[in-house]
Amino acid sequence: MSSVVYLLHGLMCDKAVWEHQNLLLSAQSSVLEVRQPSFRGCNSLEAMAARVLSDAPAKFSVAGHSMGGRVVWELLAMAPERVDKVAVLDSGCRGVQAGEAEKRNHLLSLAKKKGLDEVGKLWIGPMLHPKRRTDSKIIDNISAMLLRNTPEEYEGQIQALLNRQDRQDLVRQLQQTVWYLVGDEDGWSSPDQHREMYSITPKAQLHIIPNAGHMSTMEQPEAVSDLLVKWVNS
Repeated sequence: MSSVVYLLHGLMCDKAVWEHQNLLLSAQSSVLEVRQPSFRGCNSLEAMAARVLSDAPAKFSVAGHSMGGRVVWELLAMAPERVDKVAVLDSGCRGVQAGEAEKRNHLLSLAKKKGLDEVGKLWIGPMLHPKRRTDSKIIDNISAMLLRNTPEEYEGQIQALLNRQDRQDLVRQLQQTVWYLVGDEDGWSSPDQHREMYSITPKAQLHIIPNAGHMSTMEQPEAVSDLLVKWVNS
């Protein structure tokens, strides 16, 4: 049956993070439409989820990367009966961790004082697989995404993440099968973190993407796209 699939981006990202996946999913006979909403202007995960629901059909599927994965949990909290297939990539379900606020606020302060380009110099490298940290093409693409935002938009998304709820209990009660995908060298949302989510999810699959860091959709686009095509047709 034809369906709408939402691809939800992460912090300071946009459609570019899903470029390869959008092309392959859009070509699937099982997909009516791929939608990629922007979260600019939102300062809570709930507001981001509400933006998705505002024009979503009665039933839809959703894949979320990083912050987008956390928006998936909010969709499942707000309207579980409307969500069909679920995929969460390079993300988590726990609340704010020790030291997280200090790290995020340090980068936010840098953005306000020196601009987002300075944030990128500290932020992009650690998100990538060690072998990708000198890949100028992917670094330039991520930097361009970052700079399409403003420090004010960055602040709103940081606020959203730091005010998130712990969603472990929700995950334990899900009726949907959740596909978890994570880069094998994701230093932000580790494979172990995904193994933990997999272990508490009633119905789940776990796929670890070789030679990828946190930006798995861009670092290993073919591998991620192939899995998401299988997911949407499952």
